[in-house]
Amino acid sequence: MRTNSRNFYLIPYVLWIALFVVTPLLLVLYYSFFDIEGAFTLENYRKFFTPVYLKMTLSSFWYAFLITLFSLLIAYPTAYLLTKTKHKQLWLLLIILPSWINLLLKAYAFLGIFGTYGAANSFLEAMGIGGRQILFTDFSFIFVSVYIFLPFMILPIFNSLDELNPTLFDASNDLGGSSWVTFKRVIFPLTLDGVKAGCQIVFIPALSLFMLTRLIAGNRVITLGTAIEQHFLVTQDWGMGSTIAVFLIIAMVLIMVLTGRRKRGIL
Repeated sequence: MRTNSRNFYLIPYVLWIALFVVTPLLLVLYYSFFDIEGAFTLENYRKFFTPVYLKMTLSSFWYAFLITLFSLLIAYPTAYLLTKTKHKQLWLLLIILPSWINLLLKAYAFLGIFGTYGAANSFLEAMGIGGRQILFTDFSFIFVSVYIFLPFMILPIFNSLDELNPTLFDASNDLGGSSWVTFKRVIFPLTLDGVKAGCQIVFIPALSLFMLTRLIAGNRVITLGTAIEQHFLVTQDWGMGSTIAVFLIIAMVLIMVLTGRRKRGIL
């Protein structure tokens, strides 16, 4: 009876997964075998392994790696300091709050900040450095991307740090461990699952960024997400766009498998 009841409650979940996860993936795979004329072909897959798309793939992974790296370098000490503050939940809420704002609105805000007459150039001129071309550069793209993804990196790391038993730090100090040794051998290994989760949350969507590459980088940064957008909306070559999406999905699955949590058994 209990088993039947549990299976009944699983029906909405299974239907949701089938309609909104499995079906779109199958459609993407299906369209990848057709050219722009609607004829069946394997040319899209051959074309993907040409230097143009391989360079685009390497570029996507490189920028995603940089965004994830800088996010991690900022997020870890921030999350650690948050666990030591008095009103840590309030501060965490204030950090997460900007993620509720629409991505497009934040992108347009940075267009004004980094523009020729924006706040950033005004500050540089006030400092005597003079105006600089900040917008439409790799720096502006990575800076804005890190700003957008940072809360998603902080949250899982904060949860991992907050769950640590404080007696572990005392034990390390009693055994003569310095602050660096305590961090390297106690804190970081025990929060590695939070770091992996944060890297997954940042790296995977960073691979498929396309709006920021257009608005902030001025199309100087070309990623797989940009190529998919161009093929679906501009060239109308849904087959090639779907082929790129297939490889992007495969890459995302591999990343999730490689960085997934592994349960250690008792030997």
